[in-house]
Amino acid sequence: MNKVFVGGSRHVSRLSSQVQERLQNITSSGAHIIVGDANGADKAVQKFLLKEAYDKVTVYCSGNTCRNNLGHWQTRNTQATENAKGFDFYVAKDREMAREADFGLMIWDGKSFGTLLNILRLIRAGKKAVLLNVPDKAAITFKTTNDWQFFVAHFSSHFQHDLRKRATADEWMIPESAQQPTLFDYPKKTTDELPSGDVTEDVAAEINAALATGDPVAVVNTLGQAAKTRGMSQIAKETGLARESLYRSLSAGGNPEFTTVFKVISSMGLRLMVGKAKMHDERT
Repeated sequence: MNKVFVGGSRHVSRLSSQVQERLQNITSSGAHIIVGDANGADKAVQKFLLKEAYDKVTVYCSGNTCRNNLGHWQTRNTQATENAKGFDFYVAKDREMAREADFGLMIWDGKSFGTLLNILRLIRAGKKAVLLNVPDKAAITFKTTNDWQFFVAHFSSHFQHDLRKRATADEWMIPESAQQPTLFDYPKKTTDELPSGDVTEDVAAEINAALATGDPVAVVNTLGQAAKTRGMSQIAKETGLARESLYRSLSAGGNPEFTTVFKVISSMGLRLMVGKAKMHDERT
């Protein structure tokens, strides 16, 4: 029987229909759910499981007492290091759940460091994890450390610094075997996880091919077509740029500023990376 680690942010007190559908899929499969005892997402998940009368549940707690165990399910108490307090005290159970689980489902408020670090712990242990980004209504699947790197690279250096402070050196260490990223990449999404109008790997490949030509016109035209596929109105909303301005700058003959290009590719879930150009052998 598979074990699924379900966790999330303390600021998520209600489960969206998207999250509930995921949980229903898990319970329908008969998997064993392991969940924490915190307020917020942990408690909301417990409420859902109690309502569903689901009994294949284990509640993990740091220390000797559980804060929430609404269904009176079996418990697993984990002991933190001596004198650990606050975040360091409660994270002990998260690390244990990441080790015990076969799969992870994290419910994220767009801000929580702990939820993102649970994703990292899972993939470092060779497990697959899905992040449900509640504000964006997006589902992102993480399978490798590369997926994690590409995702975190989207955030500010300040955010990354604070995130790293909360991880152990072993958790944060990137394996030397990590693959070299392409110019554009993003955490892989399965077909049923792609929101309507989202970009696909084929679109990313088309933009990469345009970049490889070194022709700015080809790049603008290809990016413009990708933006239309995604939905120009949606991109305008996500980037804060005027829809009419986007049409002009991304149309034939357009000359968008780099800021515009960067915002557009970010809104489509892509990441702009720099790679060393291949040198052609000019000898005949």
